[in-house]
Amino acid sequence: MLKMKRLKDTYNMKVFTDSGDFFGEVEEAIITTTKIFGWKVRATKDSFLSKVLGSAKGVIVPHQLVKSIGDVMIISKAAIPSYSQEETDTE
Repeated sequence: MLKMKRLKDTYNMKVFTDSGDFFGEVEEAIITTTKIFGWKVRATKDSFLSKVLGSAKGVIVPHQLVKSIGDVMIISKAAIPSYSQEETDTE
């Protein structure tokens, strides 16, 4: 049986990649008239997003990249913004 969650229960939920990295926290859901389009994920202290994005506040993760929602949200590593290691070494 499919266990349903209330949308409000997802706010501030911790988000992890499917490889186990802490990605950030859910800030809000982006909803169309009939379904969830995506999730606004906030970069928090010590999150993977804060290391990659620098001064940006977060990203929007398309709902199709969400693998699971339970006590935490698991997303595909395809949602990770691409960056090169050289760029982060020079900052």
